[in-house]
Amino acid sequence: MSEHFARPVAGHVPVLRLGDVLLVTLQGDLHDSMASQLQQDLAETIAASRVTGVVIDISGVEIVDSFLGRVLAETAAQTELLAARTVVAGMRPAVAITLVELGLTFPELRTALTTEAALELLAQPIVANRTGGEGRP
Repeated sequence: MSEHFARPVAGHVPVLRLGDVLLVTLQGDLHDSMASQLQQDLAETIAASRVTGVVIDISGVEIVDSFLGRVLAETAAQTELLAARTVVAGMRPAVAITLVELGLTFPELRTALTTEAALELLAQPIVANRTGGEGRP
């Protein structure tokens, strides 16, 4: 498995490539400019390297608001349009409760309890169901 380590840069969220998957680890607050830069970096990396999956690890996020919820949903939608699947991993119970209280449930967003579980989820093949959507075998 090839690995590529992105060098942390001020104002950037590091992105680690693990084979065909990009791993993004969010720590603390994600500001507007950092969120925009992350979305741009992911889009460019997906397009250039043809990765098939993105794991966004939010285990380091203790407080969530509607902005972060929107960023996660937009990032997942953007990666899906570029033919990569996204899984959000490591969500704390308090974060999940807050997102539901804010009315942000994201039924299309895949989640996993751990990064390892997210990688396993992305390793599963996708089959199209009768309605044209994705399904698990």
